[in-house]
Amino acid sequence: MATYDTLGATYTRTRRPDPRIAAQIHAALGDAQDVVNVGAGAGSYEPPQTVLAVEPSQVMISQRPAGAAPAVQAVAENLPLRDNAADTVMALLTVHHWTDLNAGIRELRRVARRRIVVLTWDQRVFRERFWLVRDYLPEVASYDDLRAVPVDQLLDLLGGGRQEPVPVPHDCVDGFGAAYWRRPDAYLDPQVRAGVSMLAQTGDDALAPGLNRLADDLRTGRWQTRYAELLTLGTIDVGYRLLVTDLGPSAA
Repeated sequence: MATYDTLGATYTRTRRPDPRIAAQIHAALGDAQDVVNVGAGAGSYEPPQTVLAVEPSQVMISQRPAGAAPAVQAVAENLPLRDNAADTVMALLTVHHWTDLNAGIRELRRVARRRIVVLTWDQRVFRERFWLVRDYLPEVASYDDLRAVPVDQLLDLLGGGRQEPVPVPHDCVDGFGAAYWRRPDAYLDPQVRAGVSMLAQTGDDALAPGLNRLADDLRTGRWQTRYAELLTLGTIDVGYRLLVTDLGPSAA
């Protein structure tokens, strides 16, 4: 809760749902009649059939748009819901913040009747493919090594399922970690960094040397030369993964 009471104060300025990612998430939800969003933040990517959002930070809840599903202030590890409360439970870019992963996943399985959808990232792929953490900010990669949950571990806890790569568009409007992979100047903007937990929680003092090198490389054209191939791509896979677990024989 304390993390996003601070980090999330300006979240809606840079974290807006990207329609292409939204389409992939909503397709994964299938024909669910009702959805519970756990770790819901300000409500990005919630489908119309969302019946409840669960979020520990009141600061985040206060930024939910008018007309959004009702929200309750609670944690994933202790959901205030009966067993089998909803067709589908979704948890998007949140499991790495939970204090007890096992308990949180047990709660998702308890509340969902048919399906669980989790958006996360594969840290091994992320630190290898994303130029920002690989070449400029290794401190961020080290920080994420400690909090990232291996995809295989998550799938085991969920009880199996499938994973889908989530490609990041070059003009992604949701400013999460790798959203600006083809717009490197954005990472020099303090407001952008404030909306990216891996950058905000690492801290500007630790980031300063790498950001200074990035600024210099952009100014001299070294970045554009070094990453010229990136500038030709429309999307990139840097390890974001959508996990889909079906529960019981009635799952669709």
